[in-house]
Amino acid sequence: MTASLAPIVLFVYNRLDHTRQTILALQKNLLAEKSDLFIFSDAAKDAGAMPAVSDVRDFVRTVTGFKSVTLIERERNMGLANSVIDGVGMICAQYGKVIVLEDDLVTSPHFLQYMNAALDEYEFVDQVISIHGYIYPTASRLPSTFFLRGADCWGWATWKRGWDFFESDAKKLQDALLAGGEVSTFDFEGSYGYAEMLQQQIEGKVNSWAIRWYASAFLANKLTLYPGVSLVHNIGHDRTGTHGGNTDDFSGEIATTAIPVGGIPIEPSVVAYEAIRVYFLSLRKTLGQRILNKLRSWWHRLA
Repeated sequence: MTASLAPIVLFVYNRLDHTRQTILALQKNLLAEKSDLFIFSDAAKDAGAMPAVSDVRDFVRTVTGFKSVTLIERERNMGLANSVIDGVGMICAQYGKVIVLEDDLVTSPHFLQYMNAALDEYEFVDQVISIHGYIYPTASRLPSTFFLRGADCWGWATWKRGWDFFESDAKKLQDALLAGGEVSTFDFEGSYGYAEMLQQQIEGKVNSWAIRWYASAFLANKLTLYPGVSLVHNIGHDRTGTHGGNTDDFSGEIATTAIPVGGIPIEPSVVAYEAIRVYFLSLRKTLGQRILNKLRSWWHRLA
């Protein structure tokens, strides 16, 4: 790998145990000691959150195992969405590329290797907007690497030229999506409610940078590279975000060997798109079964 390694940005808030696990896994990555790490620590949103935020900050101040560690302590609470948008833009402007993690993402030791190799491989391929480290645990086998239209949010990387496409105005994104008549494709043929999430962003019911990132890349007709086996595991089991629901639903095999990049067509994978569509449909059945089981449990308690 001849090009310079991309800086890593990690966004943390008030979850000390999650943050520890994320850092520990990242330290075990093969390129960790050669990589610069920037940790963005959001400020407490109220007095009740201050002790947990302080505990996280005390911990991240002790982090070693990287080429350098820079801590950016926010003076006011920005919220995750605003912190990510600001932090990614800041590092992209300074370094031209970035690898992005949040405090509940545990990575394979090969995560940084894959990210940097892919950033180098596709740096000058304008159609490629980002690199992603996570992939859904689909029932069918996926190619070693492949492209999908859009972008994603669980362990990812981009260049300044890619992040420049980010549009923060959800209404503009929705208008363009409707005008293009591509809501169904955006929603994986209706199997997942991404368009609904965009509407929730407009209504202020959610504040998600990720749905706007996906929509921005999708509408620009840009591609993201995915691995056939995930390099990221989400441990935020109580989290509802871009993917929604319990993150246990998205847990699968984690890569134990390096994933080679390059040598594939620069086009969306029809096979992977269909596999993910089927997987999304299976989540509906899983959710329905969980609800049914809970109702049965309640019934037995009342009987």
